[in-house]
Amino acid sequence: MTVDPDALSFTPEHEWVALEGAIATFGITDYAAAQLGDIVYVELPAVGGTVTAGQVCGEIESTKSVGELYAPVTGRVLEVNGAVDVDPALVNGDPYGAGWLVRVELAGDAPTGLLDRAAYVTLTGAAA
Repeated sequence: MTVDPDALSFTPEHEWVALEGAIATFGITDYAAAQLGDIVYVELPAVGGTVTAGQVCGEIESTKSVGELYAPVTGRVLEVNGAVDVDPALVNGDPYGAGWLVRVELAGDAPTGLLDRAAYVTLTGAAA
């Protein structure tokens, strides 16, 4: 799965989200991955659990620092990307594809407060 960054929504905390009906897939942006440096560990929410938009739902550890993963949407966790447990560098190498992190079944209305690509680029001063 590789998604076109122009078709995504973004959070100010540097997560991207792809919406397909009532299913959202999310991960961190290439900007965030570059800022973190070489990612060595990813902690993701439990399948079957819930995440809440704007709340911490995981952790990403790099050789430089530890960052929090924020949920861009509210819902039930359907799937996490087990491949990043084995090879966390996937997040650095392909954040919009093989480095995706979580799939969620949305709860309630469509998410609000997300940025389009142009707004995210303006926020970061870098391409998303």
